[in-house]
Amino acid sequence: MLRYVSRKLVQMLPVVFFVTVIVFALTNLLPGDPTVTILGEQATAEQRAAARVEYGLDQPAPLRYLTWISRVAQGDFGRSLRTREHVGEMLSARIPVTLQLAFLSILIAVAIGVPAGILAARFRGTLIDVVASFLAMSSVAVPYFWMGILLIMLFSLQLGWLPPSGHVRFFDDPVQNLRLMVLPSLTIGTAFAALVMRQTRASMLQVLSLDYIRTARAKGLSEIIVVLKHALRNALIPVVTVIGLQIGALLGGAVVTETVFALPGLGRMLVDGIFQRDFPVIQGAILFIVIAVFAVNLLTDFIYRVFDPRVKV
Repeated sequence: MLRYVSRKLVQMLPVVFFVTVIVFALTNLLPGDPTVTILGEQATAEQRAAARVEYGLDQPAPLRYLTWISRVAQGDFGRSLRTREHVGEMLSARIPVTLQLAFLSILIAVAIGVPAGILAARFRGTLIDVVASFLAMSSVAVPYFWMGILLIMLFSLQLGWLPPSGHVRFFDDPVQNLRLMVLPSLTIGTAFAALVMRQTRASMLQVLSLDYIRTARAKGLSEIIVVLKHALRNALIPVVTVIGLQIGALLGGAVVTETVFALPGLGRMLVDGIFQRDFPVIQGAILFIVIAVFAVNLLTDFIYRVFDPRVKV
């Protein structure tokens, strides 16, 4: 096990290095002058030139990259050009919000997608299958920001059940925290549930046609036991793969969703950094997202063994 993890980590390092180069290059290609973020639009040319020297912006890009990556290797992500906060502290404050949003979205996706996929596969070609497939296609087609606006209009403005935006830390007020997180989680979770449903349906159809399922039915086992105990466990392996591979897309959806619902998470931090040309913030946020995606993919490999002990790490 340790040998497998070590090999995966070694394979990850060149990819992470390549990503850091791309992120640094694209960040520095953003239009605009970062000294405007630091000093404001009223600053003189002399003040901007002095700021460029102070923050090392006058140095060649390769030298600035080496300086940045060497500090990152030591755990120093630099300081925000706008607020002068440590980027590492900003990440530690905002990451829990995004992780909670991602966790709740996955719960919603699994709670909706897996049962819907099972029913669609079990009653293939019936009205249940048609309705489930139609709803799945509709959910995928709706953009995150539009789904979020619709949910706010329905549950906040029309029904008044849930607050439209804002955030409270879970340990300060758990009930209010969950009430504020319901709509953002539904925004991402419903779209994610469509992918889970389609993959569950396809995988269940394949498993239900295998010989051991026919044998289980011939032995007189009830259909519920056949589907849930014998078929579902093997059918979930491709579903776990889809969930793991879609974590990157889920974090991308968090960027839009956190902006719509005014959540102080990693996605909103990234958007603010882009608009304000805050290079250290952008680089730190994207680097964390990349590492998180790698970590989830590694975790997915271990989850395979939970559902199928025949899978060897």
